[in-house]
Amino acid sequence: MVRFLNVYTISAFVSIGVALIGFDISSMSGVLGTHQYQDFYRNPLGIRQGLITSAMAAGSIVGALSAGALGNKFSRKVTIQGGSVLWCIGSTVQSTSNGVPMLISGRVISGLCIGIMATLTPTYQSEIAPRKIRGRVVSFQSLAGTLGIMIQYFIQYGCSFIGSEAAFRVPWAIQAVPAIVLFVGLFWLPYSPRWLASKDRWDEVLTVLAFLRTVNNNVNDPLVLAEYKEIEDQIRFEREVRFQPIRELLSRKMRKRVFLGMAVQIWSQLTGMNVMMYYIVYILQSAGITSVLLASSIQYVINVVMTIPAILWMDRYGRRPALLLGALSMALWLYLIGGLLMAFGEPNPVPNQPSTWIIIDHPNASRTILACSYLVVGTFAVTWAPVSWIYQAEVVPLRIRVRSVSLSTASNWVFNFMLALGVPPLLRSISWRMFFIFASLNVLAFIHIWVAAPETKQRTLEEIDEIFEHGGPLWKSFTGKLGTSRLEQLAKDIETGKVKVRQGG
Repeated sequence: MVRFLNVYTISAFVSIGVALIGFDISSMSGVLGTHQYQDFYRNPLGIRQGLITSAMAAGSIVGALSAGALGNKFSRKVTIQGGSVLWCIGSTVQSTSNGVPMLISGRVISGLCIGIMATLTPTYQSEIAPRKIRGRVVSFQSLAGTLGIMIQYFIQYGCSFIGSEAAFRVPWAIQAVPAIVLFVGLFWLPYSPRWLASKDRWDEVLTVLAFLRTVNNNVNDPLVLAEYKEIEDQIRFEREVRFQPIRELLSRKMRKRVFLGMAVQIWSQLTGMNVMMYYIVYILQSAGITSVLLASSIQYVINVVMTIPAILWMDRYGRRPALLLGALSMALWLYLIGGLLMAFGEPNPVPNQPSTWIIIDHPNASRTILACSYLVVGTFAVTWAPVSWIYQAEVVPLRIRVRSVSLSTASNWVFNFMLALGVPPLLRSISWRMFFIFASLNVLAFIHIWVAAPETKQRTLEEIDEIFEHGGPLWKSFTGKLGTSRLEQLAKDIETGKVKVRQGG
């Protein structure tokens, strides 16, 4: 018997929070090419458009940095609910905006929600998931993000045929609907067992673990008791050593792990993916593509489709190969885009356009650039998109997890902000050279991941501590085989009576 409310369905539902990120991306990229938006906001170009787009990331930085403290105090679940309220407020302000300042204010408020969701959704998912499917479960948020991008883009595309301001106001208002659904539905979902343990609600810890791990809510199941004991031992250890979270984050023992989570999130921005998402309309205009809105819609479909293999295979093939292959592949596609624009482009004869360099009457080059942009999106969706969010929550222990993920997510949004702000003027000033820069950054990401990122698939969150503390080069963990899981061994010892579990903390 398969119960409707299980780890998969819970994780999929909570992923609505990450879908809101996708809604925001498309809410901007979908209107850039419409005359209604350009006319009402007086054709924002360069830094002005960058300020509008990056306002969401600015709010996200604050939201991400505050999510750790809020998530620890009020729980992951309740804080996510608070974020959904902020999203509804931001959507309302955007859809009723009377000019650029009010639009920016609404996007900042929505960004507060995005920072909270991006931090706590993967944290909550990783803490409810069994180790063998943790990658798959956390990857749901990546699929949700791509679905949000696609759904909102097609809403924007359909509304673009409306001849009035409703072309952008209606889609921005509709964004509030999934946030309302998320807020209401979370009342029926369980708290994170690790958060409950941190609050000494031990009976609830056991009840939630039994609910998540067994069909019949069997609190005496050996694997349930083994996981309960692991959590209990870790909480007891943290209290005995009386650790200080901030000092722990900066300690020599944790520093490289925290930095690794931050670095993966930063590299995910520097791959150039969000440039393709936010400003694909500008890029296709530079390539000489005429039906840019229709051509853009295809990349959003590709983004969704290519996320599905990542969900199915992430726990089989691992995190490290995905990051390495993804970085090299995206470098190739971006070098091709930059090279074709350099070889076949010329100065744009039309003034006051987002792109000052454009391909004219070279259809084969234009189509190749379009194909390469699709390949960038598809490659990112199946590699970096899910792994960057899984990895940041896996590489640090429970005692600093939420705070570390907050820093990682904030790092993501800092670079998101800089790119969203800087790309429009970069396109106007250095045009095709920008793609060479992002391609080279992918090569640097490959080198860093090869040296510093160990494989973490199919390990419990507690066992990952051993990977970083074994003393050898981290990259060697990629070639090593996993032995018997400590959790499985503990379950056998409990079942045979070698280990006794005292329930109730």
